[in-house]
Amino acid sequence: MRALISLTLTGALAAPALAAEARLKVEIPRLNVAEYHRPYVAIWIERPDQSVVGTVAVWYDLKQKNDEGAKWLKDMRQWWRRIGRDLTMPADGISSATRAPGAHEITLPMDATPFAALPPGEYQLVAEAAREVGGREILRLPFQWPPKGPQVLKTPGEHELDAISLDLKP
Repeated sequence: MRALISLTLTGALAAPALAAEARLKVEIPRLNVAEYHRPYVAIWIERPDQSVVGTVAVWYDLKQKNDEGAKWLKDMRQWWRRIGRDLTMPADGISSATRAPGAHEITLPMDATPFAALPPGEYQLVAEAAREVGGREILRLPFQWPPKGPQVLKTPGEHELDAISLDLKP
């Protein structure tokens, strides 16, 4: 009897827990230009009145001497005006290095910031990209919180971002 209980507990502990999460996918295009610089990207959540709930991620050049990369954060104008200038960069858990062309995924647990304290309602996931010797682009992806079931939301970009998508699994 003792061995049976031990096996049952081991099996229960080995089974993966299915936690609610949001998977954010940001696709950066490969551009055929003479001088290519990786884009700075800021991602945040805002309410319908465009007030900011919180920043999800900021990708910028962290490796420059004397934190030179931070001075270009203001090129992401909407993010900078709404929340960026009030943050101390690098920000733990939010900031990281710029990303190469391709698809990049971020997993966000729904029981952590910014989702944990999000009251029910309508929101937008916003991604802003700015590139030196390039352009600027802002994509908005509306979503309902909390999700009533699994959903995949996607919006295409035009030049600095290929697309952003949000996969919500309650």
